[in-house]
Amino acid sequence: MTTQEATSSGDDMQIDRPAVPVANSEMAADEVFNPDHLKFYYGKLFPYADLYKWMCYGHDGKHPGCDQSYFSRREFSFTLENDIYLRFQSFNSVLELQNSIRNNCPFKIDIGPVYTVNPAKRHAYAQTGDNVFTPVERELVFDIDISDYDDVRYCCSGADVCLKCWPLMTAAIKVIDSALRDDFGFNHILWVFSGRRGVHCWVCDGKARRLTNEQRASVADYFRVYKGNENNQKVSLVGQALHPFLVKAYSEVLRDFFEDNVLLNQELFATEDRCENILNLVPDEATKSELRGKWQDNKRSSNVKDDVNSVRWGQLKHLLQSGKNKTKGLRRCVEEIVFTYTYPRLDMEVSKHMNHLLKAPFCVHPKTGMVCVPIDPNCSEEFDPTTVPTLSKLMEELNEGGLRSDADNDLGGTSLGKSISYFRSSFLQPLLKSCKEEIERSHHAKIQQTKNSMGW
Repeated sequence: MTTQEATSSGDDMQIDRPAVPVANSEMAADEVFNPDHLKFYYGKLFPYADLYKWMCYGHDGKHPGCDQSYFSRREFSFTLENDIYLRFQSFNSVLELQNSIRNNCPFKIDIGPVYTVNPAKRHAYAQTGDNVFTPVERELVFDIDISDYDDVRYCCSGADVCLKCWPLMTAAIKVIDSALRDDFGFNHILWVFSGRRGVHCWVCDGKARRLTNEQRASVADYFRVYKGNENNQKVSLVGQALHPFLVKAYSEVLRDFFEDNVLLNQELFATEDRCENILNLVPDEATKSELRGKWQDNKRSSNVKDDVNSVRWGQLKHLLQSGKNKTKGLRRCVEEIVFTYTYPRLDMEVSKHMNHLLKAPFCVHPKTGMVCVPIDPNCSEEFDPTTVPTLSKLMEELNEGGLRSDADNDLGGTSLGKSISYFRSSFLQPLLKSCKEEIERSHHAKIQQTKNSMGW
């Protein structure tokens, strides 16, 4: 096993710090988090073999094209109790990985890049003067937190989340997943519940893993629709016509999602302050004044039986999109409002840098006790974060079913079994098939190149 190094800072690695406790009782686990349960989870249920196969990307076999050092050059980071960080961990086998996790019982496991050399041995190369220790591969990753939507949701704030605002994550998954597949041609994409307030995305195609930081930044910028600084961001849909990606996102996901979900669940027009928040997105004072008048009339009328949010949104759309309205930019304003309230809010820095650490799937969130389970993007609207397996729930299920000697049988008897089955069949198996084909093609090309150089 490689040397372990505990640190709270050091190097330039970026790592997510543990969040504050969940305040919303709907999302809080019964016991929140029990380290003793965590030891049992790592001993009986954590899918070490699946994680190892994934991180090997086909380089765990005997094919002559395999890079036997590939997995050992991958960085893992452990967060222990009291925020003790074990950085630049690396392992030569699944057994080493398993033994280290069981011995350390980390509250969180983060995955970093594949480096040119074994991360634990990086100091041996520091005196050479050459930039020997550098990342060479890393999944293209995205991080979306519900707390970044606090200015457009009224049911919760901060790390709190409920079934009224969680659908914002569903919309984000559908928009980003579709673009990654259709616009960039990626196929092997894993979406994971963060365990508390958001989702993580891992793009695992070979061409994605080998993107430079500049190329990653370009992909991230492709999804950018906001301008301004961190405290004053505003949607900016520039150009005479929307980019085809934005047209598709609007027409296939965001428009209906706004009108059928966000508008009603968040009651966007229910109070004067909320109405003003939307009117602030309208750039014409005369139009804003006319809408205020209409909404005051609605308020005084006793005959209006329809939902006030739907009525006021319909009036706003009619006035802004009316053929009589010649004010420049007003017709685009309806789209900008929808984007403001529904478009995915990515943590851009996570996606831009190859060396950013991201929490491993099937970790347990140290504040909620929830397992970070995969989400099927094809039916993400069915995902319910309030029913995600927790440590306490898994313990109860194992106790009720009785312990078996076979780990897979134990998994099958718990609520975690379905998630691991999905991970294996829908993500891991197609990914490894593709990786092995790529290894074979690369090996064949090298042989052919050698033959050509020798004049055969």
